[in-house]
Amino acid sequence: MTTDQALIFAILGITICLFIWGRWRHDVVALAALLACVITGLTPSAGAFSGFGNPAVITVAAVLVLSYGLQSTGAVEAMAQRILPKRGNPLVSQAALVLLGALLSAFMNNVGAMALTMPIAIQLAARQNIAPGKILMPLAFGTILGGMTTLIGTPPNLIVAGFRESTGNSSFAMFDFAPVGVTVALCGVIFSVLAARWLVPARTQANEQGFDTGTYLTEVKISADAKAVGRTIRDIEARLDEFDAQIVGLVRDDYRVTAPYPGRMLRAGDILVIEAEPEELGATLTRLGLKLEEEVPTAAEASENEATEADDLADEAPVTNPPPVAAVTPATASNTDEVDPDAGEHNSEDTKPRSHSDEIALQELVIQPGSPLIGHSASDMQIRSRYSINLLAISRKGHRSIRRLRSTMLEAGDVLLMQGRPESTRSFATEHHCIPLAQREILIPNTRKAYTAIGLMVGSVLLAAFGILPAEIAFSAGVLGYMLTKVVPLKRIYDAVDWPIIVLLGALFPLAGAMAETGAADLLAKTMLDYLAQGNSVAALTLILVITMTLSGFMNNAATAAVMCPISLSIAQQLQVNPDSLLMAVAIGASCAFVTPIGHQNNTLILGPGGFRFGDYWRMGLPLEILVVLISVPMLLVVWPL
Repeated sequence: MTTDQALIFAILGITICLFIWGRWRHDVVALAALLACVITGLTPSAGAFSGFGNPAVITVAAVLVLSYGLQSTGAVEAMAQRILPKRGNPLVSQAALVLLGALLSAFMNNVGAMALTMPIAIQLAARQNIAPGKILMPLAFGTILGGMTTLIGTPPNLIVAGFRESTGNSSFAMFDFAPVGVTVALCGVIFSVLAARWLVPARTQANEQGFDTGTYLTEVKISADAKAVGRTIRDIEARLDEFDAQIVGLVRDDYRVTAPYPGRMLRAGDILVIEAEPEELGATLTRLGLKLEEEVPTAAEASENEATEADDLADEAPVTNPPPVAAVTPATASNTDEVDPDAGEHNSEDTKPRSHSDEIALQELVIQPGSPLIGHSASDMQIRSRYSINLLAISRKGHRSIRRLRSTMLEAGDVLLMQGRPESTRSFATEHHCIPLAQREILIPNTRKAYTAIGLMVGSVLLAAFGILPAEIAFSAGVLGYMLTKVVPLKRIYDAVDWPIIVLLGALFPLAGAMAETGAADLLAKTMLDYLAQGNSVAALTLILVITMTLSGFMNNAATAAVMCPISLSIAQQLQVNPDSLLMAVAIGASCAFVTPIGHQNNTLILGPGGFRFGDYWRMGLPLEILVVLISVPMLLVVWPL
């Protein structure tokens, strides 16, 4: 063993230990390892940051942005509500949800797929009266498994494709991973759904995040082309039962009806007051095709219509991001006095200059004692016209109202849910003595932007799948499309990128290069062959898969792939076998982190909501990993023969 080989083994060993320890973030450890290689002369300083230009790094960043667009526009929420069964066998509903998560993770970031489907899983568990973990763990494993089926499904696949390209061959194509990946994923999903009943402990939710503002009373307007036109209130309520929502009021021609007659026929222009949980608003609107009553103008339209009265602009202009949100009042709010909802809203002299930010956000504010808001309504204060923000909800425990939101008199201690540009909301909070609370996501679908996001994502996938453009170029073009169409506001584009992952990948590629150049990878491969695989190619393939799978349970899967790829290539060279088989084994192993909550972010996401402990994962995770090995090794030998 040479000095350089000893140095790279020492750096690699310390790096892996730090990854497993988890005291410092993965990107910090990877950057430290890269600098150690530069300082010791293992990596030339001129090429220290060449890894950041690797196509795999660019593709990962672009896919993260495209995934964020699918999430923020409500596209995935709308798809889920249309695909998942509404009634029927509980096991079928669970399987459909896990399959949907796996399908989504094949084309978007699997953490994003998990984040989108997790609320649906929790609602399904409550509806079926079972512990949430019984659905959450199969869903987490399913979204991890789904990522192994396509080139862009998970970062390890992109890393593996990059190493294949570094050998002088072409990169793996979009669906080269599918024959083995789909087989393993389907078997894994079926096993997870069926085995969860016995292998997943039934624990209660450990903690709730955020705060409860109660159910909301949401004002939605029935447009001429809405599905609700010509149907009775009884018909609509039957559909709303699926989301634990109900109709509590009707506004027709400015006439308010409390507890409307179930047989009343709905007409275009009616405004329904629907009681629903915040998380169910998007699903309710998507299913019924209802139009939101309140909207916030975009900055561009504000600048184009400076001469237009502020409230007219607010009533007519579409929202950018998030999509238009209904004027909603929680069912706990009270309304002591009724005033004209339009009073005072046409005073353009009080209108403040609008910000040119494209970002629209939700923010909860608590009214402090002594606030000038106390005793006044939104109409009195001209909140929309003066600040370009919407009052979406009022939380007032112990009371309930179905009257119009704009006429509700505010009180000290009320929690207001506001929608608008962050700078406008901050200004309003400061001026009116309100305390901001933590933000939370309430996805309301925007049909136009959802279709645009889906179209750009599908277009990028097709360009890469048919080899018209390289993957990094195709998905970068999709991001450019997002920018031009403002599916994601420009300032949010960079927020959508998981920068620790980008730094991790960019730093580890030179480290892997140093392993190859010093001969350390060859030495390690020879040792594994001589003492473990004993020169048997099938045993070597199985060994690579098992080692990669074991490491991915304790360290980042992208880091695992970057470490194991050069070792696999060296083993393939020494055995004179097809390197694609071993690289595919690395890809599968890096996507199978099931035995610990720290092996993959999706496992970590369900730790709290499922009430899990560290040792709960291996009960189903270990049998699943054994199943993956038993299925994937024969499949690899058939699809990618040695």
